[in-house]
Amino acid sequence: MKIRILLFVAVFSVFMTEAQEKTEINSSYRAEKEKISDLVHTKLKVDFDYSKRQMHGEAWITLEPHFYNVSELELDAKAMLIHKVTRKGKDLKYEYDGNKLKINLANVYGKGEQYTIYIKYTARPEEVKQEGSAAITDAKGLYFIDPDETDPKKPTQIWTQGETESSSCWFPTIDSPNQKTSQEIYITVPNKYVTLSNGLMKSQTENSDGTRTDYWKFDQKHAPYLFFMGIGKYSIVKDKWKDIAVDYYVEKEYEPYAKGIFGLTPEMIQFFSDYTGVEYVWPKYAQIVGRDYVSGAMENTTAVIHGEMAYQTSSQLVDENTWESTIAHELFHHWFGDLVTAESWSNLTVNESFANYSEYLWMEYKYGKDAADDHRYDEIQGYISPENELKDLVRFHYNSREDMFDGVSYNKGGAILHMLRNYIGDAAFKEGIKTYLNDNKFGTGEAHQLRLAFEKVSGKDLNLFFNQWYFSNGHPKLDIKYTYSEAANLVTVQIKQTQENSFEFPFAIDVYEGAKPKRYNVWVDEKEKSFTFKYTNKPKLVNAGANRTLLAEITDNKTTENYIHLYTYGDKYEDRREAIETLADNQNEDAPYKVMIKAMNDKYYGLRILAIDKIDISKANSKEAIGIIEKLASTDKKTLVQAKAISKLELLEDKKYTVLYKKALESKSSSVKGSALKALYKVDKEAALTFANAIEDDTERESLKDALIPVYILDKTEAQMPFVADNLIAGMFFTEDKSKQNTYKEGFQWVASSSNEEATQNLVDSFVQMGNRYKQYGADKMAIQVLQQVIAAKNELNTPNKEVLIKIVQDGLVKL
Repeated sequence: MKIRILLFVAVFSVFMTEAQEKTEINSSYRAEKEKISDLVHTKLKVDFDYSKRQMHGEAWITLEPHFYNVSELELDAKAMLIHKVTRKGKDLKYEYDGNKLKINLANVYGKGEQYTIYIKYTARPEEVKQEGSAAITDAKGLYFIDPDETDPKKPTQIWTQGETESSSCWFPTIDSPNQKTSQEIYITVPNKYVTLSNGLMKSQTENSDGTRTDYWKFDQKHAPYLFFMGIGKYSIVKDKWKDIAVDYYVEKEYEPYAKGIFGLTPEMIQFFSDYTGVEYVWPKYAQIVGRDYVSGAMENTTAVIHGEMAYQTSSQLVDENTWESTIAHELFHHWFGDLVTAESWSNLTVNESFANYSEYLWMEYKYGKDAADDHRYDEIQGYISPENELKDLVRFHYNSREDMFDGVSYNKGGAILHMLRNYIGDAAFKEGIKTYLNDNKFGTGEAHQLRLAFEKVSGKDLNLFFNQWYFSNGHPKLDIKYTYSEAANLVTVQIKQTQENSFEFPFAIDVYEGAKPKRYNVWVDEKEKSFTFKYTNKPKLVNAGANRTLLAEITDNKTTENYIHLYTYGDKYEDRREAIETLADNQNEDAPYKVMIKAMNDKYYGLRILAIDKIDISKANSKEAIGIIEKLASTDKKTLVQAKAISKLELLEDKKYTVLYKKALESKSSSVKGSALKALYKVDKEAALTFANAIEDDTERESLKDALIPVYILDKTEAQMPFVADNLIAGMFFTEDKSKQNTYKEGFQWVASSSNEEATQNLVDSFVQMGNRYKQYGADKMAIQVLQQVIAAKNELNTPNKEVLIKIVQDGLVKL
């Protein structure tokens, strides 16, 4: 599962802290769930009561004892009504407490003896009360989206979310990741809807009451949390990999863009099959987009669901597919997570670290090492924080299994796999993956099995590596100093670990006497360690940690001259990034400023963007830099660089760029048009507003909203207030850009103090939705405070609809 809330959590730290201070870490050992009975097969028949948000279900569950004889069965079944439990048509006695269904089997079964239980039930997801994964406050398992068809902004949909243990909210099962079962589902829906589930659709039957029953069958075994149903009005865009169907379920208006969003999937399937040495084993691969989805995306076997953030138009896709890494992430789970499943939530990282690292592997293959290293850099930033330093990668002690879905299990885990790959080599890394998957396919795994697979292939003892990286916490924090003995032609690199626990690791040190370095591979096995190297000419640069694979925070005492040499001759993304960020603080000197100018033409577009962002164009000698930015604004092959260059020129507020900005408004790129619109507003307000107000297409307006909303806020465009109100949350809480936050807060005050009923309703709805979705981080409390401020603002009004406005807000408060 891909989580997409880390930025919100960071910006909203006050409320997050309040929520997280509730308890200390539980000292109880979190073991793998004991297997008393094993699931064998699950057959379901379901239909829905949309008005009650309930599901009528029948389940035939086939099981067998794991080892010992059994005479009773305990199933997970949350908040259901249990109508009947039978075996071979005979009623069975049972006890049900709203969470666990305990059945007296009226017989004793031994190992190898299968039996089938029939259960008739009603699933009531709105009655479920349990904590859910990451952003999911109430993990209901089964979600009805606008079932009454009263919201004109949303289509009616039903979708499920099983991870961690929420499949048991919509069918009785042993809801544990160490269970595996095949399945078949008969789904009855109104004819106007399509359905999606795991496996293949075997038949469709038209019923006399205007409904249709779709029969989905999945013969392979997977964990209960991977069961899925998706229902709604969708266009199905067909694709394929070899002879296997690859389908994309999208709302009608996004049908033209479906292949732009998901179209690299077949190539990804081939790449991951080749990389792992294990060909994709499943009978199809479908992806569906769900409204109001409670996380980023989920790897339900053969039926992946994505949040609506996946939706993009051609003008956005020409910049980049911002969802591509998530698509890769969920696909790779079909090897790590679906084919081989972590046996317990303590071992979650065995699933998520590989899915996280698959993003790097895909980007390295498709776009090159700079792009992959850029992505890895961002992922590591998502891990580095004081609270994460205290968590083991494999955690047998936690308060809630949902706590495992964090920057440690995901981001740190991916970074550790990158180190392991570097340590044992590419060939051994791939062969180790293949061995682990083949040895455990259609079963479960844990970190120790992973270690044994890599040891078997490489011949290396990896206990030290796994003990310090998987079964311990933190990472090295290094203080590095360089001393020279010019008389002896020696340079000494002093490495001091400043963190509490000690790490051992390989470390690469490059010594540059000229353009090409001499590489020294050393082993750091003490808290303080020094290495001395002979040179002929005094080095221009000594680059410690030169292969850039170690997960560490490094304080490096390089000089300005060293960083200039590092940018000029360093071949890695991290070399050049570190040099740009450091030299940006010394632009008052000519030599660093020249490097910043040079960096604006870096071979990698991401560093061109960074250099444009960092360079100082207020200097007296900035004419050359501005000239380069002007050129990049219209000719760079990457539209994101063009957009950044236009945003940089905006700072000059110079009318001579009016023609450039107007020309940029004709671009096919939403980022270029957006930057141009904001810049044009500074020099020709009327022209900017004319362009903005002429946009009638909803998808185009959605793609340009980051530019339109600030313009509408600054201009106080009354007719656009409802659109602004509907989109304020993102700019207030999902960005670290302080200027943007301030603009959106100004927009909030504008809407809060207005008499516009539609805008007020939109504002209230957005805060209610956010408050409920991120309740575990205290967002509901924040939303209540905000809406109380809105009521106070409405009370200051002297308009005929004042009471109507206040009631709109009060009705929203009731929902929190």
